[in-house]
Amino acid sequence: MIRKLKMGMIGGGKNAFIGAVHRIAANIDGLVELHCGAFSSNSAVSKESGKDLFLNEEKCYNSYEEMIVAESKLPLLERMDFVTIVTPNFAHFKPAMMALDHGFHVVIDKPITLSLDEAKQLQQKVQETGLLLCLTHTYSGYPMVKQARKMVSDDKLGNIRKIMVEYNQGWLSSSFESEGNKQALWRTDPALSGISGCMGDIGTHAAQLAEYISGLKITQLCADINIVVDGRQLDDDGNVLLKFDNGANGILVATQIAAGEENNLNIKIYGEKGGLEWHQMEPNSLIIKWTDAPMQIYRTGNDYLSDEAKANSRIPSGHPEGYLEAFANIYRNFALTLSALLEGNEPSATMLDFPTVKDGVRGMAFIESVIASGQSDQKWFDFKI
Repeated sequence: MIRKLKMGMIGGGKNAFIGAVHRIAANIDGLVELHCGAFSSNSAVSKESGKDLFLNEEKCYNSYEEMIVAESKLPLLERMDFVTIVTPNFAHFKPAMMALDHGFHVVIDKPITLSLDEAKQLQQKVQETGLLLCLTHTYSGYPMVKQARKMVSDDKLGNIRKIMVEYNQGWLSSSFESEGNKQALWRTDPALSGISGCMGDIGTHAAQLAEYISGLKITQLCADINIVVDGRQLDDDGNVLLKFDNGANGILVATQIAAGEENNLNIKIYGEKGGLEWHQMEPNSLIIKWTDAPMQIYRTGNDYLSDEAKANSRIPSGHPEGYLEAFANIYRNFALTLSALLEGNEPSATMLDFPTVKDGVRGMAFIESVIASGQSDQKWFDFKI
């Protein structure tokens, strides 16, 4: 890279959780700098948030529309290179489309939009413009997830037969939204979150992780979707049977009412020769089980790992690498890809290893298929895009 990339941010102002995570992740490798922002729909809050981040006042915009138009009029080396969208779901589509229309690459939180139709429109816009869109499915950034994916693609486990993935949280086991909690309020409001709560918020992570590691695609599903907490408008719990394009079957569990759970994302994949399992709350370890050999535990930072795992590790073995580093891997790969393109070079396969608009479309198809299945007596629904 010949220079740092300039990032504009939409959302992520004072008291916002995910905006700070994005800024930390973007900054870890020193490839990206925060250049400007429209940090809130409230212009005063946006200005105050930018001041707290030591931005010049003229780079703290009143709205994302103002920011995108103003930045697009600047010379190439003086304007933002890409925009990061860290707003609730309802405010993803319009700023992403506007940014692409004005020539800016996009990083966006999942789920990508409010509907599958919007996701398809974004995909079409990305294809038309030739610009990059990166979707922050954080968990695909962990080194041991990369190791698991490589082992499956190298046929170490043989033909994949079964996939079990669960994402258990307990933070919404009571009516947190009625107490005015900001994060709970928008996630449980259909106008802000879309047609799904739990499955949109964390079920999409579980589905993406299953497809990412296995290299398979979900083709059918059968869902049991529940609203457990009285008065809640959107699902807070669900169980989904899955079928994959190679004939494998699977189970996906996502819940936010498992009292006492923190952020317990786990995946197990079984093939003809053996199986693997990975736990997000113990992310440095990958467990491999064989039919004809003792169980093995692979650990982050060791020389015996795949090139893919090592390329997404930063520190020696025994030093924990977690959520922020995994998030940063997505930003780094995106930034290296964008820099290569800006310099007229071809990005490597390692650089291109980040979720894209295609993952976003599949995520919205998952949400809509799961909710349709959960509301129907029909046993199996085709996974339609």
